[in-house]
Amino acid sequence: MKCKISLLCTLLLFSGCSHRYYAEDLKPVSEAEQGENKTVADDGTVAYKQARLEISLRPMTDEELNRQFSAYSSEGADSRNPYTFGNSTYFRTGETPQRFTVFRAFVSNYEYPKVYLDPTQVYITTSNGRKYYALTREQISIYYRRYVQGGTGGNAPGVSGNAHSVWKERDGIMRRSMYVNEQVFSAQESEGFLVFEPLAPDVDELTVHIPDVIVRYDYKGDPLERVDVEMSFERKIGRVYPDGSKVATGK
Repeated sequence: MKCKISLLCTLLLFSGCSHRYYAEDLKPVSEAEQGENKTVADDGTVAYKQARLEISLRPMTDEELNRQFSAYSSEGADSRNPYTFGNSTYFRTGETPQRFTVFRAFVSNYEYPKVYLDPTQVYITTSNGRKYYALTREQISIYYRRYVQGGTGGNAPGVSGNAHSVWKERDGIMRRSMYVNEQVFSAQESEGFLVFEPLAPDVDELTVHIPDVIVRYDYKGDPLERVDVEMSFERKIGRVYPDGSKVATGK
């Protein structure tokens, strides 16, 4: 009997303390905190400006991504939308998990002969010591082919033609919408998504680092001047308890 009571007390203790985490959408920190040459727009865009060169980032919500690719976001976890889980939800909570962390990057060059931002070098640091690197389309391809579809992808044995069709649609969307790794010449603009792994639930402050943006080249075409761009964002995080109450855990 004593063992049964002890077990019951343990179960009650854990059930009373059970909780899940929540995180609200990312927002930019104030313009004053962003640093020199940066502005913050009402829609959450942070822009770095150097003369007539502009580099900006805007965090994208899953709702926005689902609206942008609405024709591909209505089949739950099998959604063709490569950036979200579409309209799928957890069974018990009714919430939709986050598949990736996505920023819209924009470069407008009306200042230099050509500018180069390497999307593969962009990374995130957080106030609690975590680090995330931007994912390439090839890395996301591995994620979908090996982990989501449970195989090697393509037309490999055991992978259905439907799975291959789903992957091709996802890959096509990424080709059209991810930030392209190429130079931006004078009087040109370039935009696309930078994609990262989903943030851990304890992340409430982060900085996106865009290192070594080349803004000047010498007569041989070698880099002559570079700038490092950093933009900061934050979000509210906390715990949700079984009774529906929320307790914030961030700053």
